[in-house]
Amino acid sequence: MDFYNNHMLSVILFTPLVGAILLLFVPRESENGHRVLGNLFALLGFAVSLPLVWRFNVGIPGYQFRESANWIPSIGAHYTLGIDGISFLLVMLTTVLGAISILSSWSAIKMRRKEYYILFLLLQVGMLGVFMSLDFFLFYLFWEVMLVPMYFLIGVWGSDRRLYAAIKFFLYTLAGSVIMLLAILTLYYRAHEVTAGQPFTFDIPTLLGVVPQFSTALQVYLFWGFFFAFAIKVPMFPFHTWLPDAHTEAPTAGSVILAGVLLKMGTYGFIRFSLPLLPTDPAARHKIVTILIVLSLIGIVYGALVCMMQKDMKKLIAYSSVSHLGFCTLGIFALTPMGLSGSVIQQINHGISTGALFLIVGVLYERRHTRLISEYGGLSTPMPNFAAVYMIATLSSLGLPLLNGFIGEFTILSGIYQVSLRFAAWAVIGIVLGAAYLLWLYQRVMFGPVTNPANEHLPDLNMREYATLIPLVILAFWIGIYPKPLFTVLDQPVRQIMAQVNADYYKTAGISAPQKENGQQIAQQTVQPAVALPAAPERKTSLAKAETLGSKYLALASAGAANVLAGGNR
Repeated sequence: MDFYNNHMLSVILFTPLVGAILLLFVPRESENGHRVLGNLFALLGFAVSLPLVWRFNVGIPGYQFRESANWIPSIGAHYTLGIDGISFLLVMLTTVLGAISILSSWSAIKMRRKEYYILFLLLQVGMLGVFMSLDFFLFYLFWEVMLVPMYFLIGVWGSDRRLYAAIKFFLYTLAGSVIMLLAILTLYYRAHEVTAGQPFTFDIPTLLGVVPQFSTALQVYLFWGFFFAFAIKVPMFPFHTWLPDAHTEAPTAGSVILAGVLLKMGTYGFIRFSLPLLPTDPAARHKIVTILIVLSLIGIVYGALVCMMQKDMKKLIAYSSVSHLGFCTLGIFALTPMGLSGSVIQQINHGISTGALFLIVGVLYERRHTRLISEYGGLSTPMPNFAAVYMIATLSSLGLPLLNGFIGEFTILSGIYQVSLRFAAWAVIGIVLGAAYLLWLYQRVMFGPVTNPANEHLPDLNMREYATLIPLVILAFWIGIYPKPLFTVLDQPVRQIMAQVNADYYKTAGISAPQKENGQQIAQQTVQPAVALPAAPERKTSLAKAETLGSKYLALASAGAANVLAGGNR
């Protein structure tokens, strides 16, 4: 018990690895053994993470449950783990969806089960490591480790075009990772120069704390170096083209974990690294943040419009992720506490609702082996319980009040409204379009008469399928009705980040700065935020120009997407 108390994060991190190693010794002929052991360690991974819920202290700023050990002292790399409120929520999301995803594979995977469960457990290790690492070298290792299992999960157990989708996923992600590696090395060496010969280190808080001493040009380079890796992973428009193929061709569990967790590695990177790397020069910061807000809004509207012309259910849900993750990046770069809190909560919500939608498509695919919308219709008659769960997942995804999606979207809109009414208005268009394509999909699949004889006697949900879907339904209602625990967990890390990247917000709003562990206030940088509450006439003029330019870009993007849709319909 003492070992667990002192190394809680290591136990959570390596429990799936232990399962993967044990699976190596299970005979290939024992198919049930692979399934049982794989599900057992996925469930055990969730069980060992549960104590975090009541042991995490929301009142303590900074990282908790820290572990550190010398790893490669010659280059300053250490095995350092720790979590704050943001990474705590993402770790819990990973363990929950990991257990659910592996359980959903029970009857869906019919070949090479041993390799499948080994790779899925290794994928779990990589994702958890990204959210826990406090050392850049360790972080990059886990970031790359995640790439290999996902490549094989898509390429071996995917659909007809699985090899194309797997290679595309691999190349896109690898390209972003290589650029990020160059940025990490630049940060590593320049920090050593600035600190007058202090020992080399990959410690994340230490290196990020040195960034304000760099020149503006170097800060801009570092920001864009990390940006490409995270933008591809989210994926952010226009780096999104790998996502629909990967989602569509991946097995059901792969799609769930890809949408629910892997995409959040990009948004987590934006929060943990990109925000502290924003240039301290007001002009450079203003330009970067405006670009990213406009790209987020284009992704929201474009992704929703493209969803409305899809014929494949899985591809429709895949493009919906482009739109939904646009809200998450919008909240991040609003640089307001409401926007950032809403972004993290919406990341959790997206994992729950979109994960449930992919599970629902998987249920239909196991029965009919097709994802074409035209093959279905009237399924509420033979599958009434399935129709009820599907409706809840749909309403959750479109943001109905009393369900989780509403809380995240409302908070993000509140945060971006403090920056610009026009930006908030464009985001609302995405919400309206989201309701349109999700309800239209539900109507075509579930309502009306059963026109296809193959659908007349489809079995309703079985107990295993209930076990995968009901926990997500419960979470959707719980967050929608009582989201206070999530906001409480996020309070300290959000206030710390805002004190660093938008110190003027607290001055304008009359809120005290967050406290350090020793009780003293965090030093606020004398940096004007790129986009903040307008106070001076010149800032209003600058912001009005940015809004006008952003509106023009968004209008052009929407018109182009409409032309594409019209051409596709013809």
